[in-house]
Amino acid sequence: MPSKTTIIMNNLIGIRHEDKYVMERRVPLAPLHIKNLINNYHLSFNVQSSPKRIFPDKEFEIAGAKIVNDLSDCSIIFGVKEIPLSFFEMEKTYMFFSHVIKGQSYNMPMLKKMMELKCNLIDYEKVLNDTGQRLIFFGRFAGLAGMINSLWSLGQRLTYLGINTPFERIQQSHKYHSLEEARQVISEVGQEIAENGLPAELTPLVIGFTGYGNVSNGAQEIASLLPLKEINANELASLEERKNLPGNVIYKVVFREEHIVEPIESNDQFELLDYYQYPEKYKSQFEQYIPHLTVLMNCMYWDDRYPKIVTKDYLRKLYSSGEPRIKVIGDITCDPDGSIECTYKGTEIEDPVFVYNPFTEEITMGFKGDGILDMAVDILPSELPRESSIAFGDVLWKYIKGIAAADYDRPFEELDIPGPIKKALILHKGELTPEFKYIKEYL
Repeated sequence: MPSKTTIIMNNLIGIRHEDKYVMERRVPLAPLHIKNLINNYHLSFNVQSSPKRIFPDKEFEIAGAKIVNDLSDCSIIFGVKEIPLSFFEMEKTYMFFSHVIKGQSYNMPMLKKMMELKCNLIDYEKVLNDTGQRLIFFGRFAGLAGMINSLWSLGQRLTYLGINTPFERIQQSHKYHSLEEARQVISEVGQEIAENGLPAELTPLVIGFTGYGNVSNGAQEIASLLPLKEINANELASLEERKNLPGNVIYKVVFREEHIVEPIESNDQFELLDYYQYPEKYKSQFEQYIPHLTVLMNCMYWDDRYPKIVTKDYLRKLYSSGEPRIKVIGDITCDPDGSIECTYKGTEIEDPVFVYNPFTEEITMGFKGDGILDMAVDILPSELPRESSIAFGDVLWKYIKGIAAADYDRPFEELDIPGPIKKALILHKGELTPEFKYIKEYL
């Protein structure tokens, strides 16, 4: 229970309806979290009515929230994805994934609008502990859904190429009623592969993962339901030379930074800290591994300071020698024209994949066409909306009391708010806070 000295400055909190994507069904707080906050801290919640949210209005109402059409009475508003310009109101506090910390040009008008209205902006992505680790994230669920989708994509693409496999049984993530149902189906597919093997033209089947954080771990969690054997990146080149490789084993490789890049100066040695501080001193060496992969799961953080790992030029060269082994890229990182250069945009759940033709540099939505298939859904956790929302809210709800109790009229230096939340405060009364002054150059 809150102490008698606790003063809640902003006791009416709003939860907005998500409208950026048709299939965005997540919420930052589930009904169970709202019930706890109402009972323990005497907070009040207005939840904007939504016909598509994974938790229907009635569940929030039972939890003690009021269902409304607009949130104009609320001084603090929580969402998931970006918010339209017309929604913002003067001097209010908003918490959502703003996607402005890289200076993303498509969200600068939104940031400018919030600055004009003297808003406070808290971004989930920058809620960090003292060692810089993220505390609130959907990353694991992006990995889980991304791997399910990529195995589904592999089955569909192979069928188009005339190769029948047990992967055909797998569906897109959101078609399952629950994560457990998806796990069960993939486990059955794995059992079938273990017993009967895969077609000879697919052996050895190799899944490569870039990165080793929450996203990658989620993807590997799903892949582990298959008959996996992990090998080192340095073993890839010799794998195909081995005779009589069993068709009932799938090989897994996790690529770390030292596999992905190398120093531009041949006399220099790879140093992880140096790479993160001076990425311009490094170049990609990832191309050597691509011909040996069947599926590439791109799960690593990337921004434009770092080298691209799959370029359009390289894909043109790869396909010039005929149909390569690699069939699917699961680009969970999903940076348009980013580390996977042929990812021209993030795709939507209802139209999730495209085939990129390396010679024409054109894409065809769906599974048909010449080239490589790219799965690049931009909101993967929303394909597992119930589980991902509950896991997200399990962490977020602990900070709600502190966010509501803060007096945002005080100077930033004197603002009494939980430390991880203060780290995530991008705008305070419409001004960029010290950590985020660099964004000004993108405005």
